[in-house]
Amino acid sequence: MKGSTILSALALASVSAAQTPEGFTPVVTQKLEVTFGTKSVTPGLALQKTETSRQPTIGLNGTASGTYLWMLIDLDASTNFVNPKQGQPATYLHTVIRDFKASGAASADGITTLTSTATGPVAWFAPAPQPESPPHPHRYTNLLWEQPENWQIPAAANQMLQSQKVGFNVPSFITAAGLEDPIAANYFNVTG
Repeated sequence: MKGSTILSALALASVSAAQTPEGFTPVVTQKLEVTFGTKSVTPGLALQKTETSRQPTIGLNGTASGTYLWMLIDLDASTNFVNPKQGQPATYLHTVIRDFKASGAASADGITTLTSTATGPVAWFAPAPQPESPPHPHRYTNLLWEQPENWQIPAAANQMLQSQKVGFNVPSFITAAGLEDPIAANYFNVTG
């Protein structure tokens, strides 16, 4: 009895520590710091489209000595962008930018800002869910990977990035790209 209580507590703790939405795979527990202007994103924060029109600043708590790949996906898109209710639910790939590195030492609050001069392989595309009745929040999920040294995007992964944006499958991309699971994540909600 005591053992099952401990296991239940551990399972609850791991779910509550997730920085990805419930049901998303893979589960990521380290928080990716995401900031739009002066607004810091906590997992599940509701934002307006206007607040997310510019690419956010991202960072990690503590030191960041590697090179990183950042992705933004909409978990609640539709296969029909003009009339979402007429389509099927689908994940939509918004952005993938490579070569993020620490822009300096950690700030006083321990956050290391990451920057990149790259604009792709999938350029910034701001959240823009269509109005729906009733209103329906879209979960925009940010994922950060350690980018392997001298990493070049394999052809199969590049094909996914360029032609499979609707219905994008993150676990399949991880395999095709030769990446490990993401090291940090965060998500926010935007309603059309």
